[in-house]
Amino acid sequence: MSTVQFNEMIALPNSEISQAIIQTEKELFQLQFKKATRQPFKPHEIKKAKRRLAQLKTILTSRLDALEKKRGNTVMKLIKKQNYMTGNF
Repeated sequence: MSTVQFNEMIALPNSEISQAIIQTEKELFQLQFKKATRQPFKPHEIKKAKRRLAQLKTILTSRLDALEKKRGNTVMKLIKKQNYMTGNF
């Protein structure tokens, strides 16, 4: 994932986003290691990796929150239905 735009990231499935997160974390670690050991590196790459990592995590978190919210509403409907059927209002 060299220069993927945010709009293109949104279209990726969750599994690819998870893989991209792992890959970006490894890349960021390698860049920080190069910085710490005074090896030649491009400083702007650290900024790009951090930004990409934040974007990927934001997309994944928002999807998981939406899924949890959707499931939560379904569970609440079932609980209300069960309470109505048993007479426990």
